[in-house]
Amino acid sequence: MDAALLRRLTPAVIAILVRRGADFAAAEDAFQDALVEALRVWPDDPPQDAQGWLVTVAWRRYLDARRADVSRRRREVVVEEQPAPEPVSSSDDTLWLYFLCAHPTLTPTSAVALTLRAVGGLSTRQIARAYLVPEATMAQRISRAKRTVSGVRLDEPGDVGTVLRVLYLVFNEGYSGDVDLSGEAIRLTRQLAAAIDHEEVAGVLALMLLHHARQAARTDVDGSLVPLADQDRTRWDTSQIAEGVDILQTALARDRLGEFQVQAAIAALHADARTVEETDWVQIVEWYDELVRLTDSPIARLNRAVAIGEADGPRAGLRALAQVDQEVPRHDAVAAYLHEQDGDLETAARLYAAAAQQATSHPELNHLTKQAARLNSRHS
Repeated sequence: MDAALLRRLTPAVIAILVRRGADFAAAEDAFQDALVEALRVWPDDPPQDAQGWLVTVAWRRYLDARRADVSRRRREVVVEEQPAPEPVSSSDDTLWLYFLCAHPTLTPTSAVALTLRAVGGLSTRQIARAYLVPEATMAQRISRAKRTVSGVRLDEPGDVGTVLRVLYLVFNEGYSGDVDLSGEAIRLTRQLAAAIDHEEVAGVLALMLLHHARQAARTDVDGSLVPLADQDRTRWDTSQIAEGVDILQTALARDRLGEFQVQAAIAALHADARTVEETDWVQIVEWYDELVRLTDSPIARLNRAVAIGEADGPRAGLRALAQVDQEVPRHDAVAAYLHEQDGDLETAARLYAAAAQQATSHPELNHLTKQAARLNSRHS
């Protein structure tokens, strides 16, 4: 059986069932029952219309489950006795499911988990392994999310920005366990791009591709982080870079600028430089100016300070950094880097050590600790 096909069909089938009246959890249960039946039947008798077959069988399983519940059958008998309607076009239903999984009543963590389960077709065990939590914990998280969105009807278009932020959260989880979440986020975003013509969807897809193109060069053989300036650029995936740039240029030509297009433009400028010395930092600063204008994000201001430090010198970067709240994540790390570039090794070492204490991952902790040790050794 084609596992990739089933994963592509998952959101369309579940969305159709929900639109017909099944609550979210019941729709997914019915779909899982249909998958079990497909495993039994398809090897000897594959259907011509896989989606239509799954919808029909899942809908029957859903009705069977409803009839087994006498109290519910009394409330819903009229609906239950109606014949299952013919399958409809899946594109709108798939898009609707994206919006449902990114519903504003859900926390970002729950929205990501529900998206991976319902839209991505990943098992609860796979999602739990990716997030390094017990399977029971993830099952509870997904169950709560399902209950939250049960009965929600999206009578108006959902917020594309919310959907994209959820997908980008998935992407930034990277690789963990047996699931490449960055690759999964790209797959889901491609699916979304096929269902909706939106320049910011194209922008986030381009951004993902441009970042993912550098994946192989981001770590050493021992798992240590390799900063962008030190990466072996011959290991970057040029085909992904070319695709990302092409998608970005098409989106920018529509002249409806958004934050993900701006971030992708910055990533494209990094990807375009054959060496770190050839990086067009002046243009990167200009794009960060646009990003700050669009979002007023403290993270954007932090990264802008780095770019200014590269374009106009470390002291200019430190002046820009002074305007950023010191509680912003990675503030100490950026300050350490700029002070090192300015020749103040003692201050830089102290700040690298402070940044290490705030690290959120072991590779980041090791990298910052090594930076502090390196500068302390040089200073002494």
